[in-house]
Amino acid sequence: MNHHRIAVIPGDGIGREVVPEGIRVLEAAGARFGIDWDWTEFDWGCERYARTGRLMPEDGLDRLAGFDAIFLGAVGFPGVPDHVSLWGLLIPIRRRFEQYVNLRPVRLLEGLPCPLVGRRPGDIDYLIVRENCEGEYSEIGGRLHRGTDAELAMQETVFTRRGTDRIMRYAFELAQGRPRRRLTSATKSNGIIHTMPYWDERFAAIAADYPDVTTDRFHIDILAAHFVRNPDWFDVVVGSNLFGDILSDLGPATTGTIAVAPSGNINPERDHPSMFEPVHGSAPDIAGQGIANPVGQIWSGAMMLDHLGEPEAAAAVVAAFEAVLAEGAVLTPDMGGTARCADLGEAVAERL
Repeated sequence: MNHHRIAVIPGDGIGREVVPEGIRVLEAAGARFGIDWDWTEFDWGCERYARTGRLMPEDGLDRLAGFDAIFLGAVGFPGVPDHVSLWGLLIPIRRRFEQYVNLRPVRLLEGLPCPLVGRRPGDIDYLIVRENCEGEYSEIGGRLHRGTDAELAMQETVFTRRGTDRIMRYAFELAQGRPRRRLTSATKSNGIIHTMPYWDERFAAIAADYPDVTTDRFHIDILAAHFVRNPDWFDVVVGSNLFGDILSDLGPATTGTIAVAPSGNINPERDHPSMFEPVHGSAPDIAGQGIANPVGQIWSGAMMLDHLGEPEAAAAVVAAFEAVLAEGAVLTPDMGGTARCADLGEAVAERL
């Protein structure tokens, strides 16, 4: 029996509702495939910040370092500024553990109404690879002359050869393993004069090592339009921290609901734990109502299984939630149904 030690951070809002359903499904997978889970839960998030002034304790990263993976729900809640919640928990974890790949699958699932006219399952099926540790989300910058007419705010974008090359190689290798072998780069080199031309240069240089992968690149504005108009064009898309963040909300939205979208913050070398979380965030507008969609958390759990070397179990989890959604009998309100969060989690676990 394989044994995995997992740090669990339900976090805030609906994270506390969907994480138990994700664990329920992973336990069902464990029972079927001989996987033993050792869960350790941490009460880190905005409620803790309100009590202590910190989202996690000072030794929080050291405490996470010994786990095989991190299973995260959501972070952020009204009353705590968003930059405080993000920089107090998620970004330190991503950077300390070199989780430089943010991998976000986008797929139109059977049974979900697609907002794009005429699109069917199979038309939307691609991976977004987001650079996760540098780019536009840097700490370099500051503000001067606050509260005066001369007030100034400046933030610097940072692209390094190490950072750009490793994310691009990861994306190319992903593309090599997919039937279409196509990789799209998100850029804005017509308007951003230094960093984006550099991004394009490194993309072209790395592409030379992967002649079996077809490449193209689009400026971010028209790329966003093509995600809506021509989603069937895409296979793997690689982008900077900011561009990848935006595209990986837009992409799932075109499939009917962002609530099903998973993500992995991955350290490919496995020197540190990777972290798996849904894309949807804490959704304070519906928190506590028991109607959150747990599929994004469940799918993130499947990604965690795959990363932990359990591909058969991962595939079974995906097949289970796909079957439940296709049947259409147990859908949460965001998918046009009346089921509760726990109902859908239970249905997927039973199907598994």
